[in-house]
Amino acid sequence: MSAHSPRVPGPAGPAWSRWVGRFLARVVWDADVVGADRVPVDGPVLLAANHTGVVDGPVLLGVAPRPAHILVKEEMFTGPVGWVLQAAGQIPVDREGGRAALVSALGVLKRGGCVGVFPEGNRGRGDATSARAGVAWLALNGHAPVVPVAVLGTRRTGESVGHVPGLRRRLAIEFGEPLVLERAAGTSGRAALVDANESIRVALADLVDRASARTGLVLPADDPNRERTR
Repeated sequence: MSAHSPRVPGPAGPAWSRWVGRFLARVVWDADVVGADRVPVDGPVLLAANHTGVVDGPVLLGVAPRPAHILVKEEMFTGPVGWVLQAAGQIPVDREGGRAALVSALGVLKRGGCVGVFPEGNRGRGDATSARAGVAWLALNGHAPVVPVAVLGTRRTGESVGHVPGLRRRLAIEFGEPLVLERAAGTSGRAALVDANESIRVALADLVDRASARTGLVLPADDPNRERTR
C-alpha cells in the first residue's frame, strides 16, 4: 500500500499542466505526433505507453489530445518537482503495491476522465516485452478502452534512464487503435485479467515496432535498470 491514501485528483491540474507538457514536447523538443485522433474525445480512456526515459510522462501529457492524469512513481513526489506533480493532478504509484494508485485512477475513469499508464512499470528498453497487470485491471473495472502509445527518442543507447534530452531533440509519439477489453461470460476474473494484459502488451509492442520502422527512431539497446540488478 502506498504511503499516499487513495485520492481522486480533480480535473483542474491536467487542464493547465498539459500546456506545460505541450511546450516541452513542441518547443523544447521536436515531437512528431501521429494518430492523436484515435483517442476517444470523451468518456473514460486509458493511454498505455512504453517507457524508456524520465521525460516520457511530460511528453505524453503534452501531446495527448485531452487532459490526462498519469501514474508516476511516488519517489518523484518530493521537493519542488513533487509539488508540481501534485498540483498537476498526477497520481503517485508505489511500484511494490500500487493499490492506492489504482483506486485513484479508477475514480478518474469513473468520472469519464483520461489516465496515462506505463505498463512496463520501469524505464528500460521500451520494447513492451513485459507488462504489469494494473492497466488491464483498470480497463476491465473502469470499462475504459485502452489506446496504446509508442514514445520514441526520449532516451538513446548509453543515456541513463534519468537523462533529459537536449534542446530540439527529435521525438516521435504514435497513438494506436483503441482496444475494448471485456470479461467474457464464463471466464474467471483472473483469466480475464491475464488475457487483457497480454492483449495490451502485444498491441503496444507491435505499435512500437511499427512506429520505429516508420520514423527511423530506434529503441535504446541497453536497459540500465536490468543491468544494475545483475
